[in-house]
Amino acid sequence: MEKAPHSILFLLLVVNFCAADQDTTRGRAEEFHVGVILDLGSLVGKVARTSISLAVEDFYMVHRNYSTRLVLHFRDSMASDVRAASAAVDLLENYKVQAIIGPQKSSEAVFVSNIGNETQVPIVSFTATSPSLTSNSMPYFVRATSNDSVQVNSIASLIKAYGWREVVLVYEDTDYGRGILPYLIDALQEIDARVPYRSVIPFSATSENIQEELYKLMTMQTRVFVVHMSSTTTSHLFTKAKEVGMMNKGFVWIITNGVANIIDSLSPPVIEAMNGVIGVRFHAPKTKNLDRFSIRWNRMYQRDNPDESPFDKLSIVGLWGYDTIWALAQAAEKVGISTAKKRKQIPSKNSTCLESMVISTNGPDLLTTIVQNKFRGLSGDFDLTDRQLQVSMFQIINVVGRGWREIGFWTAKSGLSQQLNQTGLQITGTASKLNLNPVIWPGESTEIPRGWEFPTNGKKLRVGLHTSGYPEFMKTIKDPVTNATRVSGLSIDIFEEVVKRLPFALTYDYLAFDTEDTASTWSYNDFVYQVYLQNYDIAVGDITVRYNRTSYVDFTMPYTESGVAMIVPVKENKNNDMWIFLKPLSRGMWCGSTIFFIYTGFVVWLLERLNGNGHLHEDKLERFLSRLVLLVWMFVLLVLTSSYTASFASMLTVQQLSPAVNDVHDLQKQGEYVGFHRGSYIEGLLEDIGFDRSKIRPLDTPDDFHSALSNGSKNGGVAALVLEVPYIKLFLAKYCQGYTMVGPIYKTAGFAFALPKRSPLLTDISRAILNITEGDAIIQIEKKWIGQNSCQNDDKVGGSGSITLGSFGGLFLLTGVVTTCSLIIALLTNWHNTNQKSGTEGDDQNQHRHGEKRENGHAQGDQKNEDNRDYSDTENQTKLSVPQSLNTNDDEMRDDRPKNSNLTF
Repeated sequence: MEKAPHSILFLLLVVNFCAADQDTTRGRAEEFHVGVILDLGSLVGKVARTSISLAVEDFYMVHRNYSTRLVLHFRDSMASDVRAASAAVDLLENYKVQAIIGPQKSSEAVFVSNIGNETQVPIVSFTATSPSLTSNSMPYFVRATSNDSVQVNSIASLIKAYGWREVVLVYEDTDYGRGILPYLIDALQEIDARVPYRSVIPFSATSENIQEELYKLMTMQTRVFVVHMSSTTTSHLFTKAKEVGMMNKGFVWIITNGVANIIDSLSPPVIEAMNGVIGVRFHAPKTKNLDRFSIRWNRMYQRDNPDESPFDKLSIVGLWGYDTIWALAQAAEKVGISTAKKRKQIPSKNSTCLESMVISTNGPDLLTTIVQNKFRGLSGDFDLTDRQLQVSMFQIINVVGRGWREIGFWTAKSGLSQQLNQTGLQITGTASKLNLNPVIWPGESTEIPRGWEFPTNGKKLRVGLHTSGYPEFMKTIKDPVTNATRVSGLSIDIFEEVVKRLPFALTYDYLAFDTEDTASTWSYNDFVYQVYLQNYDIAVGDITVRYNRTSYVDFTMPYTESGVAMIVPVKENKNNDMWIFLKPLSRGMWCGSTIFFIYTGFVVWLLERLNGNGHLHEDKLERFLSRLVLLVWMFVLLVLTSSYTASFASMLTVQQLSPAVNDVHDLQKQGEYVGFHRGSYIEGLLEDIGFDRSKIRPLDTPDDFHSALSNGSKNGGVAALVLEVPYIKLFLAKYCQGYTMVGPIYKTAGFAFALPKRSPLLTDISRAILNITEGDAIIQIEKKWIGQNSCQNDDKVGGSGSITLGSFGGLFLLTGVVTTCSLIIALLTNWHNTNQKSGTEGDDQNQHRHGEKRENGHAQGDQKNEDNRDYSDTENQTKLSVPQSLNTNDDEMRDDRPKNSNLTF
């Protein structure tokens, strides 16, 4: 072990000798003095010092011919803003440094950057991440890392992916801890996540202070915590969190990159206490150069810190420090050494050391060269164009055992993903809803935490109840002896069924807003507002989801149907009309029947006319097609007559009922009184429609509704009731005779439960309600409270009942087709017979003339012709079945043929 340092020292001497020998040949490189301000007692400070020192050696080992060489002057700030500022003054005055690396903390960087602005000396920090440090207010400040605000979107994506609605921020009371808050809260608001509490831990907090704050967090129901602290305070926090039981199942801890970047450097007991924690950190791509550098870095770290183990200490912070030195060394070579200093004008009195400092002449050029320098370093792409490192990708880690494992990545372009390859982010393997690998949560649980639990102080859920005008929905009674609240109703049964189906145990107490024994003077708006005032944790009852109420509470999924309609009396329609006999058939039916009657008669007459029956003797149709048409028409007429008789008998004997009013606007125009359920929002709805307040009467119970409707608007009652559909169904189930529903006249979302804004219970209760309403449970509950009343009269009474032409469309089509086809067949047959007779007459005339010629010269031919004529007559007689002698002339044959032919259609 003792020989190793000597060997390293010997190699360094050889290298230095070679370098010195080269310098003698070309001249020694000019020294470029650079100050380095770090908290050398902290882990980050130790890692950064080793990286910076190794970076100087490596850079000039590669660039031996450079005319400049960085000379580092380390100063220990000891985590003090004043010491850091004092160190900066010392470096500027005594060593004439032309750039300062650091300081380590954001609060220290504020002091030192102000000095850099005055002296035009660039201040380059790779550890100060507070967003408050901007180039606008500090033009000579360069951030060789990204500010904390760039990681807030990755944290918000994690919270959104797991469905958490509330987050507690746990941060350190320093510039570093407070700087991220506005950006993180804005990012959480964009995903509709709320921050109900912010836990502030003083930088100098003792273990007792931290333990006291943790106990306070345990009394709250939120179980998702985002921790943004220094590594020292974070170590104390998780050690105590494990002791008090806050690293068990159900808790969620998310750490920011400040600690996640150096998770390997924490002590093993701290890492074990952090088991189940997830965090975001910067990702340094694995390369061979990085592997070789890690080996050399471990050796130097052990040399600088012989009492500590070097393994797993190197982090992204050390790589940024290494790349920062390379960027500064290249800029120094381009700008060169400043040989002249311009002094400020020193006042005659009351001067300070800051006022007497010199201003760097090459500071602006050096600053410009630094921010324009781009290269591929050990940490990845090193680009300071915007005066801070551009980082757009984060690695998501899960602390397990004594180390951590990768569960995914996040980029601004692609969001969350499981793996990273050379072409970018993509999901690999099996599809995942969260696009992340499985997580081992605190308590070694693989089940995703809900993100909230009921407090451990035994507090029960406060369930507010409102007495309904319908006891079937909600009935509350205060026991005068025990002062306990007894409740029943459909809303209560649904709520208790919901509680049974929740994936966790829920204890609650009923708190009555009013009872059956008290006057219902409070409106439902007042009742729901109690949830906003935090007097109730949930409001249960027949509460309508209304737009104006959603501004201060959240509603679950509705558990009833929606809509607002009217209950109106039905009236009897007495038929005293002298023309009532026409009403069984509609106008179209009467016209259609008449047209088809005329058409059918005309076709029958025409068919018979074509057959030679010109007089159309009574009850004697000689043609088959005529009889077919008439038969079909008689069938249609039989059906039509039967329907007419049934409809007419119904009009004369059955009582006809119809709503007394069909439109709510008719009531408003006629100045009628309307009723509504006292305390409901219907009053405002009626006023919006245009009803005068004096015409609106509040009522309390179904009996009051019935009495008011029975009395009517002129006798101190109402002409109609305007209620929500669930109430109407209950009313008509009890008073089903004499009333009917008209509407709905207005759309609503139905009845639901009210919860505080962003309540973690909202999702689980809504899912349980959906499970109930989609199954048989809701049917059984409605049967229990609404009943199986067969006299429920929800529908409007029918209209006049007249028979329309469309009802007989098929029959009219049948008779029309048969009639028309018969007419076409008859016309075609008549045309065919006419053409045949014309041809026969022509043949007879030709034969007569030919016989006369042959009579003069050929007797034998005459005799033969006579025989042929006899044969022809005999053939005609057989074909036409005409019982006449052979001497019948042609005219007689033509007259008798249509009458006695058996082949006529």
